[in-house]
Amino acid sequence: QVQLVESGGGSVQPGGSLRLSCAASRYRVSSNHMSWFRQAPGKEREAVALMHTSGSTHYVDSVKGRFTISQDNAKNTVYLQMNSLEPEDTAMYYCAARSRYTGSWLDQSQYAYWGQGTQVTVSS
Repeated sequence: QVQLVESGGGSVQPGGSLRLSCAASRYRVSSNHMSWFRQAPGKEREAVALMHTSGSTHYVDSVKGRFTISQDNAKNTVYLQMNSLEPEDTAMYYCAARSRYTGSWLDQSQYAYWGQGTQVTVSS
């Protein structure tokens, strides 16, 4: 059974940084697109960043220049480095493994496997 396990969330002040990790088992992160999503209270879950199998990355506008997605194939782990955090970044963050390539990477239905989430809270 595929497992994605996120870690690294926590509480930080505005302007602070966190690095999220997503460790995969029974699934090779290098063979498929991997993404990070987030869901704030009362809001829809939204895509944040994509790591393409080619190594290219994509970000939504709200995090460009502040967040960086990366992966370590030897550790089978995907990361999300988050800098200059803002209160609006407060959300549960999820790692997702893409299984369909019939639409946009922003579309949740393209992903078959999800982690349990890790909470990020940005507050002074």
